Amino acid sequence: MGYLNTNFKRYGDIFNARVLWGESDGLIIVSDPKALQYILTHDVGAGKELSAPGDANRILASLLGEHNLLMLNGNQHRTRRQLVMPPFHGERLGVYGRLIQEITLGVISQWPTNGPIDVRCSMQTITMRVILQAVFGLHEGERYQQLERLLGQRLDITGSPITSAIVFLPWLQKDLGDWSPGGKFRLMTEQTDRLLLAEISERRAQADPERVDILSLLLAAKDEEGNGLTDQELRDELMMFLLVGHETTATALTWAMYWVHSFPEVKQRLMAELETVSDPADPFQFLQLPYLNAVCNETLRIYPVAMLTFPRRVEVPIELCGYQLEPGMLLMGAMYLVHQREELYPQPREFRPERFLERQFSPYEFIPFGAGARRCVGAALAQYELKIVLATILTRLDLNLVNKRPVKPGRRGVTLGQTSPVLVEKLRSRSVSKPLVKV
Repeated sequence: MGYLNTNFKRYGDIFNARVLWGESDGLIIVSDPKALQYILTHDVGAGKELSAPGDANRILASLLGEHNLLMLNGNQHRTRRQLVMPPFHGERLGVYGRLIQEITLGVISQWPTNGPIDVRCSMQTITMRVILQAVFGLHEGERYQQLERLLGQRLDITGSPITSAIVFLPWLQKDLGDWSPGGKFRLMTEQTDRLLLAEISERRAQADPERVDILSLLLAAKDEEGNGLTDQELRDELMMFLLVGHETTATALTWAMYWVHSFPEVKQRLMAELETVSDPADPFQFLQLPYLNAVCNETLRIYPVAMLTFPRRVEVPIELCGYQLEPGMLLMGAMYLVHQREELYPQPREFRPERFLERQFSPYEFIPFGAGARRCVGAALAQYELKIVLATILTRLDLNLVNKRPVKPGRRGVTLGQTSPVLVEKLRSRSVSKPLVKV
């Protein structure tokens, strides 16, 4: 954040980034919304000026595999995206609302009545179980428990700059025995893959058209030529969904809980809106609440979990923001800097949900999930989850923020998270056995 803020003040909407990997003078950071719209809409079709190269994400291959959306290029990426998108939209998405609420209720029912509660730990449990049940289609049993443990350990690798070094410094992945970081990483990968591939194999052999989890839908999906996904492709897509759907959503939920309980006026207004819901046991009623939506949007704006868009590569000479760019240069949109622009968001470092009630923002002004051909496929599910989990907790429990000092943002591997735990304590439970208000 400091690097982005400093260079934006010094150079403005476009500047060269100095990085430790790739071409040191070939990565361009862009934060002007109109320039971003150009970049993110001129990377498809014949004679394209830009491309969205999956190989620019290869640093993540050790975590995710090489056969998922993040790694594919051109037509392969387009075809795969058409296969995996349907389960994350429309009626299919609605199936997961009650499941998200049930998982949330199960987790918060275990919260102690005395002592601090680590919000992020609980949010990670919720989002992991949503992934395992809604995406992987696992609900109980030994395989479920093993995967919850192993996948959690795997994601912990990206939890801090120190542990994520094995991702950013590939030489650490060299297997020097079970005692070495590379050896431990290999063993963890083998154990996880064995469980995932066994689940995929069993589901192929026992196809059930009534199942609605995302793995089942992907097993049945076919492209225009009638081809489906291989076991390895399914495994890699599941790992991608895990990374982008677990860590990111847990971080956003933790920030949302922090902000709501930091500002009494925000909590008071949000609770007043939640009390207008006729049946808090129906999670779909939460999705239509404007102030809840504004709170979630402001959470995603002020510290976007993903700070940068996926890279675009210049294919032909172009002019952007008054500069001539040459083929081979990589462009990345700085979503964090877009969300800090004073002309769009006055007092941008203040948490003020009302800004999303006062005006509409274009997809290139409010851009927490990216845009264009590389926009996050799980964006709709993540927004669903954010609203339902937050509203479910607030309608069931009265909580108090324990933190006495502000929680600051900081890098968690490849994402932007919290530098210290967010802690709350439970004051009392709320009864929702009957509608909160008469309608």
